[in-house]
Amino acid sequence: MSKVERRVRSLVREDGEMRDAIQVVLDSASGGEVRWVDVRDEITSGQWGRLIEKEILVDGDEGFALADREEIEAGLEDDDSGGSDVETPETTSWSKWDKLAGLATLGAFVGYAVGPVRDAIAGAIDVVLGPLLNIVPFYVVIMVVALGTGLYSTLLRAGLMDMEKMSAYQDRMKDIQERRKEAEERDDDEALDEIQEEQMEAMGDQLGMFKEQFRPMVWIMFLTIPAFLWMFWVVGYRGAEAQYELGQIVVPFAGQVEWTAGIVGPIQMWILWYFLCSMAFTQLVQKSLNIEMSPSSS
Repeated sequence: MSKVERRVRSLVREDGEMRDAIQVVLDSASGGEVRWVDVRDEITSGQWGRLIEKEILVDGDEGFALADREEIEAGLEDDDSGGSDVETPETTSWSKWDKLAGLATLGAFVGYAVGPVRDAIAGAIDVVLGPLLNIVPFYVVIMVVALGTGLYSTLLRAGLMDMEKMSAYQDRMKDIQERRKEAEERDDDEALDEIQEEQMEAMGDQLGMFKEQFRPMVWIMFLTIPAFLWMFWVVGYRGAEAQYELGQIVVPFAGQVEWTAGIVGPIQMWILWYFLCSMAFTQLVQKSLNIEMSPSSS
């Protein structure tokens, strides 16, 4: 449901006389525009102001233009639902591959605490990334890893997260909040009770949004954790023996530091460098591919 149609329904629900006022405006609109002088004998100035306030009427060339005649007419149609004008989208179901990726991700997490698991995963990744350390410095290898993670995380989020459903969830919650605010303004206790019940039912929307957001995150972590474990293994994190001679890196204010040096509290240099590169490359990839990661309301 469009924003204009939702606003029309909200006005009609709030004040039954607004239906006739909107119909008068529709009948009086010539070329998609209407002036106050054309309707002032049939509707009140308060009703006219409400139409402008709700942006059902917008600035036109000679008067006020209809925001969208078809959507306004649709908003005047009888609504027997008795609840939100925004439909609740179906919850996304996870495939068996999503579930397997989730289990594999949990297994990879074990590598942070269990040495043999970490060594096995890192050793496999080292076959691919290890040769790079013989060609370029470690900070460049981290940049390559960050670029790769930024690229596939963006593509996975764009491919697996349904932005239309996310928008639908947000629209429904926004619709409930708007109707609750209007009911509070007119002290309509009965409507507030109904909206409160609807809010309780809509709590499932939060779970739906979480599932939409977490599905790509499972795949992102499934691919990222092994690479992170490899860096963990290479630098000899937590007192373990480093697997390569990595040298030092020069950073502002600190000068030359070891990769395992704590820079921001307990956060070591290699972790900080990876996250800085990852955030920068992720933004670059999103801008370059023109991929929008935020759902837009209708």
